[in-house]
Amino acid sequence: MFRWKENTDAGLRKKPRRGWRRAGFALLAVVGLVLASTLLNLFLESRERATVQPYGERVAVAGGSLNVVRNGQQGQAIVLLSGLGTPAPGLDFQPLVRELNGFDVTVVEGFGYGYSDAEAGPRSNENISNELHQALAMLKVPRPYVLAGHSIAGFYLLDYANRYRSEVAAVVGIDATIPKPGDGPVAEPEPGINWARALAATGLVRAVAAVAPAVVDPDSSAFTDDELTRMRMMSSWNFGNPAVADETARIANNAAALRGVTYPDDLPVLAFIADEGDDRTAEKVSAAETLLRNVTRHQVLPLQGGHYLHWKQAPRMADAIRGFLGTGG
Repeated sequence: MFRWKENTDAGLRKKPRRGWRRAGFALLAVVGLVLASTLLNLFLESRERATVQPYGERVAVAGGSLNVVRNGQQGQAIVLLSGLGTPAPGLDFQPLVRELNGFDVTVVEGFGYGYSDAEAGPRSNENISNELHQALAMLKVPRPYVLAGHSIAGFYLLDYANRYRSEVAAVVGIDATIPKPGDGPVAEPEPGINWARALAATGLVRAVAAVAPAVVDPDSSAFTDDELTRMRMMSSWNFGNPAVADETARIANNAAALRGVTYPDDLPVLAFIADEGDDRTAEKVSAAETLLRNVTRHQVLPLQGGHYLHWKQAPRMADAIRGFLGTGG
């Protein structure tokens, strides 16, 4: 009896040790896979950057260089700004750029976007507006230009139009974000772990784009195969980079900085609203009308489609822009 108990106790002591050993092996295997995937992703990205010809041109501004894409045409100048985290704005806007034939179109990729530098100073409204102003001045974009922006660029349209009113002919919002009212203080964002960048660095974003391209591909048939391939590739390059991470962290701060700010009374504003067939459409239309109630000439135009309206509604948008500006392009 004594020996049986002694053997049983020994067996119980061995089982936990075996469990810990197996867990350790499993952990090492996971770490090894993550390390291998990270190294493979680093190799593939280095090769892509070395072999794939960049699009656009880079222009130096305070803090680094921005990439811009121009259609090289004559006519009224239109400047396009992308939504938050769009990996390749110069490609993302191509369906709309192609429809804006006869306009001098410039897509400006902010820090963290497309082929622009991935690191920059704080992504405040002021810094983003000043960088844009420097880039347009360096490029000698004809003034006054139409300033158009998608999603979070709504913040920067509003800020820029007030800083540089004399240089802006009109504003076009593409389901543009409107700062919500509020009166409480907003703390500065605290540094933390950039989990989004970690996912990209380990190759997970690349794997998703390869296995399930529909997750990252635009829901549109208006893109060429080359554009789609590049956008998948650049989703991996730019996902969660430092500049975009900081811009994301500062959304509340940038919204607070625009409390009570409206567009100048005499600045024409066209606001496209994405009608996704739900109750949010009426809310967005109401918010846009409230923001623009002081603007003498404005139009709020709902269009059926998703948040990235320019993917599928580019022809109707281009026609509406021409009509609003009173030009045939």
